[in-house]
Amino acid sequence: MSAENTRSEAFKRATAGALRAIGGKKDVQVTFQAGPPQVGEKRVRLPAPSRSLPAAEIAKMRGAADSAALRLRHHDSVVHAARTPTPRDAREVYDALEQTRIEVVGARHMTGVAANLQSRLDQECELAGYDRMTRREQLPVAAALSMLARERLSGEPAPARAARVLDLWRNTLAADADRALDELARVQDDQQAYTRAARRLLAAYDLAEMELESEEEEEDESEPGDGEDQPEPEQPPSPEQEQGQGHSEDSMGAEPESASAGNPEEQEETDQEAGAAEGEDRPGGPQQQREPQQASVGTNYRAFSKQFDEEVAAETLCDGEELARLRQQLDQQLLNLQGVVSKLANRLQRKLMAQQTRAWDFDQEEGILDAGRLARVVVNPMLSLSYKNERDTDFRDTVVTLLLDNSGSMRGRPITVAAMCGDILARTLERCAVKVEVLGFTTRAWKGGQSRERWVAEGKPREPGRLNDLRHIIYKAADMPWRRARRNLGLMLREGLLKENIDGEALTWAYRRLLGRKESRRILMVISDGAPVDDSTLSVNSGSYLEQHLREVIAEIEKGGAVELIAIGIGHDVTRYYRRAVTITDAEELGGTMMAKLSELFDEDAARSRSGGGRFRRAA
Repeated sequence: MSAENTRSEAFKRATAGALRAIGGKKDVQVTFQAGPPQVGEKRVRLPAPSRSLPAAEIAKMRGAADSAALRLRHHDSVVHAARTPTPRDAREVYDALEQTRIEVVGARHMTGVAANLQSRLDQECELAGYDRMTRREQLPVAAALSMLARERLSGEPAPARAARVLDLWRNTLAADADRALDELARVQDDQQAYTRAARRLLAAYDLAEMELESEEEEEDESEPGDGEDQPEPEQPPSPEQEQGQGHSEDSMGAEPESASAGNPEEQEETDQEAGAAEGEDRPGGPQQQREPQQASVGTNYRAFSKQFDEEVAAETLCDGEELARLRQQLDQQLLNLQGVVSKLANRLQRKLMAQQTRAWDFDQEEGILDAGRLARVVVNPMLSLSYKNERDTDFRDTVVTLLLDNSGSMRGRPITVAAMCGDILARTLERCAVKVEVLGFTTRAWKGGQSRERWVAEGKPREPGRLNDLRHIIYKAADMPWRRARRNLGLMLREGLLKENIDGEALTWAYRRLLGRKESRRILMVISDGAPVDDSTLSVNSGSYLEQHLREVIAEIEKGGAVELIAIGIGHDVTRYYRRAVTITDAEELGGTMMAKLSELFDEDAARSRSGGGRFRRAA
């Protein structure tokens, strides 16, 4: 074993030992794999270090390990889950605030741990480019509020790279948000009270509703106990009350299926909020109640403006040097996944190649001259020439489109695994003469872009429809060889690319591209981790506006029959939308599931060809 490998292994053992000691769990399993850290009750995954172990990487690894260890020691997942909000943006902020509390409380009396965490935070700020941000909305809400909370909880200033953009947040800090931050600092040692304060901060920024249950409990505790004016305890609740209680319990339970189930009663921003410069959102103010919308909004789906939408090739979104760096990063992570997925890919390749095996009919009167039997003619010139004809194979010309959700919730391991599987799938099917197209969909901005600015400038007409600018990305066109497109797939790892997702229009876009293909068989595979979400659109339309449109697009595609549609949901039940769908709980299962589903499709096609017809089986 080389000296570098010995040093790397020794560092891993020391890091794992320190993590178990600080976390107070001797039996926790520590693994090192590519991708972001993950912390579970019995297992912790840390990024795999390189063999050279430069100083910056050592500092980052120590920070990640210390953060994971403190989470094991100071975090109660049951308490945290009890008040987890439903909207995705709110949940991201809620989780970030809890991680801030864990690190501040845990590192209070450990200067070495505090230094490691600070070094890691500095690196993250540098990587995200916070020092280059000049507008408040460029800094994600979760990052901004967690750093503001860290200042209050620890009394230490924020990283210098984020100071300028954080000042813009401080200048617009509403009074109720300021009070909630002070409360977070005051109750940081009590996770139960901290979750209530975190919900108040979310309510101050209109990210989640104020949690009334905890306030009512506090009022009940403060009331006198004479009981003279109290209602009888045996009186049963009304049906309306039971329904309300059930809704409250649902919202306080485990994490919902979809981050975008949304609030059907999302409230419209007030004129005061829209009065910020250039239509900029200004959280923290009061909201106006909107009148109820019709439930069947999908039939009237429209975009307020399509002028700012873009369909763009991946290589145009960043320079060649950065694209090469991102591809190299993807290649490093492929080393850990390639073994398992490649076996499945090779199995699929053998199956496809077997369906394409050439077969011949010999001794024909006409066709292609059979060179193997010319010797007979040489021996006996009186014999006639022999011809052969190739039999028709069951395998049809096929094109497969892989449509990848590029929303912010895919950030981290899911988008990395999706990029790797897209890469392996494209290579595998190309060897089998199957055309492959890899597409991605997201938006150009968070919470609305130029479309929303135009809507504000025109006086906020009612029911404007979709209020964000689409970004549809072509990573690999069907006719582009994999060797030319391989660098493009690394773009998915680029910081800042993943934003919001409007699935219905993306599905329509991919579907229309497939209809323009000459192949006789067209397959569209969708990879997503949630229902459609665009805060700007859902804030001024009904909560089911995007979801209803998605359902109608799927129904149209499945009814048409020209394209075979299949979906894979990562941690999200997509069987609610797609007839042929499967749900996986871990991104690591994606590669195997993709190969298995494609293999099923080709098996069904071969069986149908042999039997002369038939219908597809339903994929559960």
